[in-house]
Formats: sequence, C-alpha cells, structure tokens
Amino acid sequence: MHYAPIPKDEKDRICAVIGLNILDTPNEERFDRITRKATELFDVPISTITIIDKDREWYKSKQGIDEPEGPRDISFCGHALTHENVLIIEDTLKNDDFKDNPYVTNKGIRFYAGKSLYKKNSTITVGVFCIKDYKPRKMSLLEIGQFLELAEQAEKEINASQKK
Repeated sequence: MHYAPIPKDEKDRICAVIGLNILDTPNEERFDRITRKATELFDVPISTITIIDKDREWYKSKQGIDEPEGPRDISFCGHALTHENVLIIEDTLKNDDFKDNPYVTNKGIRFYAGKSLYKKNSTITVGVFCIKDYKPRKMSLLEIGQFLELAEQAEKEINASQKK
C-alpha cells in the first residue's frame, strides 16, 4: 500500500487550512447541496467535500458515510490533494497503489474520483471534492466536465468561508 504523499508546501498548506476557519464547523446546506447533487448526478453512494488537515481528512460535507473524518495517510483524498488535475481510479483492485488500501479491502471502495480544492488566488491545496462507488466505473468526458464544475463550486464555497 502506498501512503498519501505530503506536499512540498505542507507548512504553508496547513497554515492556509487553519486560516479558512472551517475545520470542525457544523454542517452547512450550501456544501451539502453540492455533495447531494454529486451523488444524484453520478449515481454514486458517496460524495464528500474534504478538508485535509495535518493527520486527518475531515468532511465538511458528506453523503453516504457516517464518520466525520478519517486518517489522512491512507485516504484517497490525501493522494488526490497532490494531483493538479482530477484523480480518477476506475477500479481500485486493478491499481497497485490502492488495491490493498483498507478503504478497498475493508470498506469495498472500487471507484474514486477526486479534485484538489485550492485556497483563493493561490496554488495551495486545502482539500478535495470527491465521489466514490462500491463498483468499478468509467467517467465520460461529459461527466468529468460536470464533476469539475461541482468541484469549482465546492472551492468557491470553501473560500467564501474564510474570514476577511
């Protein structure tokens, strides 16, 4: 199993996450609307808007899971955080980086798509918008475009949370 990499700008990234003043805040409809739309649009059981903290991934919004957070080192979103573009894993069991990941072996995740979310006007990543499924799947170009639009909405909402 490959653990989630730590970005080169990790210290600045953590400062940016803290500066958002969003960690451990209550659910908000403006975020939940995005994850609900994702589960409906892509017919997937799980969607999250995830903030990547020092040692955990914390879900600002979540559909299809009960846990409020998970360990960063084994998280799919921890991997997606370092990808400039969308990370799509069509079949986790056929991917050497993920086939023995506990989210695959214990929870049955077989598909993942995640897009990094950036601090406003910067190249610093603060989180990830994602969808997951219990079965392998492919995304069409249209679906990837729709996914990126939802990720952009999530990024705008996260940055709107930052106190001036």
